[in-house]
Amino acid sequence: MLQITIPSIELYNEATEEFVTTEERTLQLEHSLVSLAKWESKWCKPFLIRGEKTKEETIDYIRSMTITQNVDPSIYNYITQSIIDKITEYIDAPMTATTFRKNTKQTSKSEIITSEIIYYWMVAFSIPFECQKWHLNRLLTLINVCNIKNQPPKKNNRKEILNQNRALNEERKNKFNTSG
Repeated sequence: MLQITIPSIELYNEATEEFVTTEERTLQLEHSLVSLAKWESKWCKPFLIRGEKTKEETIDYIRSMTITQNVDPSIYNYITQSIIDKITEYIDAPMTATTFRKNTKQTSKSEIITSEIIYYWMVAFSIPFECQKWHLNRLLTLINVCNIKNQPPKKNNRKEILNQNRALNEERKNKFNTSG
């Protein structure tokens, strides 16, 4: 969970010709499958695609991530670029110590991942739905681990088998002091 503080701002109200100061507000945000599904249901497009989002789409995703109750909708108008950068850093954080080798099979580059695909993976791997509130990168890491662990063991090719047998034979010849 990320906690951000939107500072108070002094604004000029042209209608009343007065300066108005907004209150400082602290929001709690969670980048999760729940927030992803909320955003995608509104925008009807995948969030996890490469490419920039419009400022409106970005602010709306922050709104979808908000778990603080009873937030004045106008507060999102005062989110600064530095706050957006902090949120982006949080979204991009792995939130896990698990790493993967570069040569592991990943989803094809042409596959578009949406919240429904992620829910499907959760069902396929029997991941409890309470995990939908985890940080999204942590959930995707768990799905990747389940995928790797459920694959059949890799078979050695003929060359690898011959090399292993040759090494075993050399080891045994040296151990028993024989010529073969």
